[in-house]
Amino acid sequence: MVINCIALLAGVGVLAYSADKFVTGTASIARNLGVSPLLIGLTIVSLGTSAPEILISTIASWQGNAGLAVGNALGSNIANIGLIMGGTALIAPLAFHTGILKRELPILMGISIGSYLLTFDGLDIFDGLLLLAGLGLFTGWLIRSAVNEKQNGSLSDAADTGLPEGLPGNKAWAYFLLGLIGLLLSSRILVMSAVNIARFFDVSDVVIGLTIVAVGTSLPELAASIGSVLKKEDDLAVGNIIGSNIYNLLAVYSVPGVMAPGPVAESVLDRDFPVMLAYTGVLFILGYGISKAGYINHWEGFGLLSAYVAYQWVIYQSAVSV
Repeated sequence: MVINCIALLAGVGVLAYSADKFVTGTASIARNLGVSPLLIGLTIVSLGTSAPEILISTIASWQGNAGLAVGNALGSNIANIGLIMGGTALIAPLAFHTGILKRELPILMGISIGSYLLTFDGLDIFDGLLLLAGLGLFTGWLIRSAVNEKQNGSLSDAADTGLPEGLPGNKAWAYFLLGLIGLLLSSRILVMSAVNIARFFDVSDVVIGLTIVAVGTSLPELAASIGSVLKKEDDLAVGNIIGSNIYNLLAVYSVPGVMAPGPVAESVLDRDFPVMLAYTGVLFILGYGISKAGYINHWEGFGLLSAYVAYQWVIYQSAVSV
């Protein structure tokens, strides 16, 4: 048991480190090949921060632990808003500036509701493929909208993408390979240790996915958000969370449907999905503003974080009472 706990913590640490190297290396390779920084930021960087969730979901589904994959996708979205956005707002208030972010909010809300409706009869291959098709459509829309805004002079190229610093060719490839190998190995170790811990404590793999694994795979978003807000780039912090949550539903939640179709735990339908929808609804309201348009202050951040702690307590109580 001790070995599994150490392996889990080590897997989380290596996962976060590898994700950062993978994104930096991949973005640098693309820039060295002449790809627009705007397109790199909207595709490679956005998908790269969700790479841990995608790999965890894939490996877990491949091994027949679809519950871990489902819990990871939903738990990451809940952690992104409650833990990461709430904690980031405690450091500095977050403002929604760019119009593209406000257009993404209703898309996130619609995808969240649609994913919930798909879940009632379980996740099957059709549901997974439908979500993957949505991923392609969303990415295409995002790139087209950003390019149009850039042409109209309302969006800069590199500044608004969260693009990492460029690296020379050999170093970029070294970062890419190091990150990729680290992601693959740490994801494998993390899934194995998480499943073993779940079996030891006689709790479902969904619970492990919603808690430890979800927080661990959300570390790249945490680092990106805190770094952005410290640089006074609120849109990067907010956009990182919104984009990551969309990708988690379309690219991560779709995996168990394609690779391990079947019913979804009742607790997911009755507890976890409603919590995710509630958090998304609150983000939607805060994004469009109540007293001040598109603004999350310290107290609102504290509320988001407190609600996340309460949710984790509910999960813990449900696990120990089984």
